[in-house]
Amino acid sequence: MKKRLVSLILLAAGTATAQAEGVSSHLDRVIQKGSLNVCTTGDYKPYTYLRPDGQYEGIDVSMAESLAASLGVKVVWVKTTWKTMMDDMSANKCDIAMGGISVSLARQQKSWFANMLTQDGKIPFVRCENVHKYQTIEQLNKPEVRLIEPVGGTNEAFVHAHLPNAHLELSHDNLAIFQMLVDKKADVMVTDASEALFQQKHYPKLCAVNPKKPLQYLEKAYLLPKDDISWKMYVDQWLHLSKASGDYQKVIAKWLGTAQ
Repeated sequence: MKKRLVSLILLAAGTATAQAEGVSSHLDRVIQKGSLNVCTTGDYKPYTYLRPDGQYEGIDVSMAESLAASLGVKVVWVKTTWKTMMDDMSANKCDIAMGGISVSLARQQKSWFANMLTQDGKIPFVRCENVHKYQTIEQLNKPEVRLIEPVGGTNEAFVHAHLPNAHLELSHDNLAIFQMLVDKKADVMVTDASEALFQQKHYPKLCAVNPKKPLQYLEKAYLLPKDDISWKMYVDQWLHLSKASGDYQKVIAKWLGTAQ
């Protein structure tokens, strides 16, 4: 705790120095310009989905609107992909990135994360008749197992790290993967338990495998620009108050049926 406090003091001092040199925080910039640039993929239900009519919806879409309202500004959606998200953050296109983003050390090296939203984990998502076949890493890590994953995200990273012997196909359309599993064009998608549990309601032939015992632990959080402690502290406090008031839980319940 003492080391963490010292680190926060040093970060705050660094931010104060930067602002004294004329470099403002994203907090100041968002308020001054009257808009919040939110990077999101729009392809990860129930967190973010770009509808055919051009409107976004989902858990983190509602939360982005809540964050903007707390600042008295409007949301400007910035379409990104899992592969290009970190480049977009580095290019200063995003004040924040939202939409079911998993915390990883690779992302942490280039950006910051707000406080944890929820815990999650990687699990197999398969046709229901095959649940018994794909329970473990050993069962999945075979050449005859056809994996399919979206390009550039933590799903792909998990497969490269833990399932090098399986046959991997990458898709640029995350939402198309589920029908491909139904149509037997692939066998397994390793994904977050939250996504699998949501999608199995819409694809009755697909089942989440051991959602309470994931193959890999992970957390979800909002992605923030690096080295901006004032902005991080604001987002963290907004999130804390959203959870304390029950507003966050109401958004979760709307999409998942249960509060987390």
